[in-house]
Amino acid sequence: MLSPEEQLHILESGVDSIVPRAALLDKLKKGEPLNIKLGVDPTAPDIHIGHAVPLRKLRAFQDLGHRVTLIIGDGTALIGDPSGRNSTRPQLSREQIAQNAQTYVDQAFKILDKDKTTLVYNSEWILGLGMEELLKLLSNFTVARILERDDFTKRYKGGLPISLHEFMYPVMQAYDSVVIKADVELGGSDQLFNLLAGRELMEKMGMEPQVCLTLPLLEGTDGVQKMSKSYGNYIGLTDAPSDMFGKVMSIPDSIMIKYYRLASTVPVSEIDALEAGLADGSVHPNKAKRALARNIVEAYYDAEAATAAEADFDLKFKEHGFPEDAPTYEADLTPNDEGKVYFAKLLADAKAAPSTSEARRLIDSGAVKLNGEALPAKSYNLTPEQLKGAKIQVGKKRFLRLV
Repeated sequence: MLSPEEQLHILESGVDSIVPRAALLDKLKKGEPLNIKLGVDPTAPDIHIGHAVPLRKLRAFQDLGHRVTLIIGDGTALIGDPSGRNSTRPQLSREQIAQNAQTYVDQAFKILDKDKTTLVYNSEWILGLGMEELLKLLSNFTVARILERDDFTKRYKGGLPISLHEFMYPVMQAYDSVVIKADVELGGSDQLFNLLAGRELMEKMGMEPQVCLTLPLLEGTDGVQKMSKSYGNYIGLTDAPSDMFGKVMSIPDSIMIKYYRLASTVPVSEIDALEAGLADGSVHPNKAKRALARNIVEAYYDAEAATAAEADFDLKFKEHGFPEDAPTYEADLTPNDEGKVYFAKLLADAKAAPSTSEARRLIDSGAVKLNGEALPAKSYNLTPEQLKGAKIQVGKKRFLRLV
């Protein structure tokens, strides 16, 4: 096992805060495996690499010899985490939560070492609480303390409704830490209040309080908004290798090191050296980004898939080739009275363009290639002979083979 100071250097790479940092170092100095907690509410059926950031940090703890407890919040999900919300979350059914939980667990173990992970569901202790036990728990927190949360404060001052059951969420999450005797709890930067509530409750119950480690939100491929399916800037854990590689290559250079620290399996010492090389110009950004894309694909698939994904990327964007696995479209090439096929509509029908009018605009801008050659403006109608077996490229990323 590395020294406590060496472990701390690895663990704090990319983090937002460690509260208190000195306490984590003291815990590491005990020389015993720590119990590291992450609680996740299965409110959605799948996750992207932004969701996977705390899982990556859990894996770093595992690799250093510590124990991990992954809590599936099937009990707290019935309340709904109010963090960052300006309205009450819709309450999910037990069936929805169970379905989402299984998918989440399957994806989480793409990252975590299953043999070194204790998987628990907090419904086991939360839903079994009697009224007397629940009242004792709630008595540890005041309304004023709960209203210190930024989101609750904003909603209260803005006259927005706050349901009484939402006040229970941080208490229940704190109780999770008591039950499993957490040494460290991980969460996003928006989770600090909940994590500190766990620390406070453990102290009040005579336990050594947990350390709170928060991680920043990961920006999506646009480099601006947080990664989210709703923004269309996400990289899914189940994306095809070529899609995953291409999406990583599209991120701005400015957030590349952040991706290295939060989403890759590259050792921290190598990331430190890489960051210095990018700063002094001895490392080219494109070379570094390719290595990052290969690493991320390999982390969720394997080295062979990463190599194939890079080759596919080069074929599409570097060598301007046509991918062998391009989707096919069975086109109706019946000519009109003039012996032509309305190509703009064909593109829309094949979903290569969102509409016929947009297809015409793309053709006029030179963004549509037929068998490797850009079509001239106004090439809306083509002959069946031109289109038989044609290889079509629309923009940089859409490919289609007519059959």
